[in-house]
Amino acid sequence: MFRGLHTINLDAKGRLAIPTKYREPLSALCHAQLVATIDTEERCLLVYPLPEWDTIQSKIEALPSFNPAARRIQRLLLGHATDLELDSNGRVLLPQHLREYAELEKECVLVGQGKKLELWSKSLWHSRRDEYLEIVSQPEQLPDEILSLSL
Repeated sequence: MFRGLHTINLDAKGRLAIPTKYREPLSALCHAQLVATIDTEERCLLVYPLPEWDTIQSKIEALPSFNPAARRIQRLLLGHATDLELDSNGRVLLPQHLREYAELEKECVLVGQGKKLELWSKSLWHSRRDEYLEIVSQPEQLPDEILSLSL
């Protein structure tokens, strides 16, 4: 459902407008209800339609809480999970703690990832994208599954 890259602006109140092409599908899929949480590997946010998040949350909750690594993931992902709702103008309000984690300022990038979106600071995204492009140019660093794809 989500693909492509969109440059969007965060306003002074911490609101960002979801791209128009996603608004109607989100209304139909999840009644404009989203969940945002931190990415534990990158300084970005993961934004899920509520039904997709519910599936992820069930899996996270099922992890063994006596396993320290699993417990850390539960604390980070569930602890930062925040309900968001599109307003009548197609905007969502991001809480300060999520904006700080992802270093979000005025210019942001929304990156489609199929069933979810990633929200990045524009400068962090450009830096990370360039690093990814460098890695992709070195086939020995790619997983075998990627090498078997035909583009």
